[in-house]
Amino acid sequence: MIGIVDYNMGNLRSVYNAFEKIGKKVDIVKDADRLKSYDKIILPGVGAFGDAMKSLDETGMKEAILEFADTKKPLLGICLGMQLLFDKSYEFKETKGLGLIPGVVVEFDKSKFKTRLKVPHMGWNEIFIQQKSPLLKDIDDGIYLYFVHSFHATCDDKYMVAKTRYGYGFPSVVQKENIFGFQPHPEKSHSNGLKILKNFVEL
Repeated sequence: MIGIVDYNMGNLRSVYNAFEKIGKKVDIVKDADRLKSYDKIILPGVGAFGDAMKSLDETGMKEAILEFADTKKPLLGICLGMQLLFDKSYEFKETKGLGLIPGVVVEFDKSKFKTRLKVPHMGWNEIFIQQKSPLLKDIDDGIYLYFVHSFHATCDDKYMVAKTRYGYGFPSVVQKENIFGFQPHPEKSHSNGLKILKNFVEL
């Protein structure tokens, strides 16, 4: 059983529909007490980091997610959900995250861009695999996936499964033990994205 965490931060319906496409039934979970009954959970999200952490706190989901992570069952954060896995973000103001993967979330540094690029980073871009992960089983290096974000994670290379270049390189897929993070949207990335979600189902 897979649960999608509902904490009022968008895009969970498209994630739900993507699992339907691969023939996997998932539940949308609003009750924090129910999370522990699932084999795997997904933390989606679109919006501001601070608002998301506030919502996780108020709904009791923060504590439930941390308890779930301790069970060593797979947890996948998507887009904002991935960013929430880190220690903190500097979006608008410094805000503590879940602290499940060491690292911080920062805004794209336009001063490092050698060409004029727009922020947010929006559209199709490549991921370059840095190390093996079951999440990327049978996924080719350099595939294009769909991104929409203005902030990105920074972390030690040992947690970086894949990176993407937009002006400079940043982590686009991360993992620490049973905790997985995915900056692009697999649910919007057609067949390659669905293959990645299948890999998560099979963990």
